Amino acid sequence: MLRRNISAGQIAGYAVANLVGLLIVLTAIQFYRDVTSVSEAKDSFISSDYIIISKRVTGLGLGDMFGGGGGGDATTFTQAERADIASQPWAAETGEFTAADFNVSARVDMAGSSLSTALFLESIPDEFFDISPAGWDYSPGSSKPVPVIISKDYLTLYNFGFAASRGMPQISEELIGLLPLRLNLSGNGHQQWVDARIVGFSSRLNTIAVPADFMAWANSTFGEGSDADPSRLIIRLRQAGDPAATAYMEEHGYEIAGDKASGGKAAYFLSVVTSVVVAIGVIISVLAFFILLLSIYLLLQKNRAKIHDLMLLGYTPARVAGYYRSIVLWVNVGVLVLAVGGVAAASAMWHERIAALGAEGASIIPTILIGAAIILVITLGNVIAINRNVRGAFRG
Repeated sequence: MLRRNISAGQIAGYAVANLVGLLIVLTAIQFYRDVTSVSEAKDSFISSDYIIISKRVTGLGLGDMFGGGGGGDATTFTQAERADIASQPWAAETGEFTAADFNVSARVDMAGSSLSTALFLESIPDEFFDISPAGWDYSPGSSKPVPVIISKDYLTLYNFGFAASRGMPQISEELIGLLPLRLNLSGNGHQQWVDARIVGFSSRLNTIAVPADFMAWANSTFGEGSDADPSRLIIRLRQAGDPAATAYMEEHGYEIAGDKASGGKAAYFLSVVTSVVVAIGVIISVLAFFILLLSIYLLLQKNRAKIHDLMLLGYTPARVAGYYRSIVLWVNVGVLVLAVGGVAAASAMWHERIAALGAEGASIIPTILIGAAIILVITLGNVIAINRNVRGAFRG
């Protein structure tokens, strides 16, 4: 009797609406995960949850040398300024660049000729590096070469700028790690040559970095003993491209290094668009849920007399509701299967373009689990509503 009186059109309408809503939600989530997986690739344009900030240099930039005079403001961050930045809701973690407080020069012997230049060194906490090269450690007094990480841009400038104009050989990333590099450290009445080796190239950091342990030893040995404030900070944002962070930097006159601000805005815009699309899918799914509830309510009202007859024949509310529950369960399982298939097909369509950006794309398994969780919540809501309506019909 229940089978003959159920409306196939209403069930189909619910299934289609629920499928469209779930498909929109899961497709948006998978697309966002695939695109943001590009951030794990080398030289990613979207890996911008780290920003490096400094103060603007004005005038002659002599503020630090002459106690704030000379037409320039101080370009270092005070303890109060660093604490204020770290306390901001958009700042997940902050780190300081520690600069060498001594003179540094480097010499490289290559192809029978020697190349020497003045140099600068900095160190930052290890967790802010975008690479983890082997041998990135240093014990003061060790004869082991000092590991050095340089910006990838520096190697590009040498190969296609300096080397090309001077007729010197160009160097690959693999070869440069084998070159004999010597550092001359001097200051505070001391001078020492130490061996060094370039162990990696950073796309995030525009600096020449050494381990923090080496920098602490070198500053204490060759430095003037002053505990200078840092002139640059690196910040890990809670959300890439957070406009609150950009507004803060503009308000305080801080500069963001490189194109991280633009990359962050792109990532933030992507997250906003994804959120809007997911919200639309959720709204459609909620409307589908209420379509089913309305269909069940109308069906029960239409068949109130038949349900009363079933009650007189000894059928319990659970027995009657069980039929509707089984229909909803199978419909929702079918919706999940079709939605997952649709997401897989859509992901395959944009996979080639994602791969062109240097990423393999994200696994679809988390998206399937999210879809299963959504369907489970919808099914539980359906079951509760069905049980409540059927019990009401029996009482009526």
